[in-house]
Amino acid sequence: MPVRLPGVRCYNQAMMSKSKKWMLGALAGLILLAILGFAIPVIREPILYRLDQLRIRVRYWLNPPEEAVFIPESSVDEAVQATMRALSPSATPTLFPTHTPTLPPEADTPTPMPTATPLPASVQLDGMKFFTQRGLWNYCAPSNLAMALSFWGWEGKQTDVGPYVKPFDKDKNVMPYELGDYVAEHTDLRAIVRSGGTAAILKSLIASGFPVLIEKGVYMSDYTGSISWMGHYQVLTGYDDSRAEFIGMDSYYGTDEKPALPLSYADLDAQWRPFNYIFLVVYPPDREPELLAILGEYADSTRAEQIAAERASAEIYNQAGQAQFFAWFNRGTSLMRLQDYYGAAQAYDSAFQVYASLEKKDRPWRAMWYQTGPYFAYYFSGRYWDVISLATNTIDSTDQPYLEESFYWRARAYGALGDTASAGDDIQTCVEYHPGFLPCLQLASELGLPQP
Repeated sequence: MPVRLPGVRCYNQAMMSKSKKWMLGALAGLILLAILGFAIPVIREPILYRLDQLRIRVRYWLNPPEEAVFIPESSVDEAVQATMRALSPSATPTLFPTHTPTLPPEADTPTPMPTATPLPASVQLDGMKFFTQRGLWNYCAPSNLAMALSFWGWEGKQTDVGPYVKPFDKDKNVMPYELGDYVAEHTDLRAIVRSGGTAAILKSLIASGFPVLIEKGVYMSDYTGSISWMGHYQVLTGYDDSRAEFIGMDSYYGTDEKPALPLSYADLDAQWRPFNYIFLVVYPPDREPELLAILGEYADSTRAEQIAAERASAEIYNQAGQAQFFAWFNRGTSLMRLQDYYGAAQAYDSAFQVYASLEKKDRPWRAMWYQTGPYFAYYFSGRYWDVISLATNTIDSTDQPYLEESFYWRARAYGALGDTASAGDDIQTCVEYHPGFLPCLQLASELGLPQP
């Protein structure tokens, strides 16, 4: 028979009771530490960031944005189209570059630099400061513009540019015209933005001492951790024919030790195409005549768009897949800027048809974050429901729809259809994501809505 010692059971119960109390106390202490720690930003923010990233990844996994496809509706009646083609809107919002330098009075048309003088085989411009976008939210555009400005002695930095071109910190995109506006309004320098550029014009500018900022499409890791297509700015500061490559400051991949990286001529062509070969040049006012002479036909914005449209039309037939989608899209963009809205709408229709036929991995689903030409074309062709459908598709494709232009155009289309309540909601969101966004403020006035 086992011998039971008196008091052992009571002792064990007492020990278990003390152990439970200790565990409960320890748990309460951990909870208290967690609450106190969460009140400290340096501890709280990384935790919230990781939780937000997890939430976004789950949402994208459940609703892959590359699966969303915009299908244009049938165009409106031909009689209505004929009327729309006959109209030439005199007061359309200019959500693309309007900076057109005054041509020298002594010349009716710009005179290109003499072709008899060959360009150097290699050029590298020095004196530009490097600014990184790392550690800053969507700071590609401010960082690259700051670099371009620094070449001409500007003393600011990327965080001086950012609050003006993206007043909402998480704005997903800054357009070239917004960069041009910043130069015009906040510096003593000037900027010119043109489409349809070529490697030859880039070389001519660089060889003459003008760095060039370009917008291009690249594949890189996004904040969800996946590799996908997105827009990226880069300032080109040199080229080397022997290596068949340009040299460009890269705010994402560059470092203080190695700020400039090579970009092959072939990669330039493929990456530049998605943005209609657009380029921006910052320059001092006293060098404007020289710049216009280098630009030649590109000095005139209308002629530049005609050149871009011609190039896009050729590429439609000699490219395939994603490149053909961008060729159709570029044709639409240039026709839109030439105010051929009906022709532009047809080109965009073809672009979206090609997009739908692409494999999901090849669909550049962020394309409408960066360019808003289809909104112009469909709106001024009377296709308001296509504007609404495309804007909604664009907004719904991201967990963080900080795209003020899409809300603006959807509001404009709702307004045209008489739905001022929906228009007002989108105007409020537009101004929330871009405080003081003038087109939305003007639209509110036009619709008789209170200023947001």
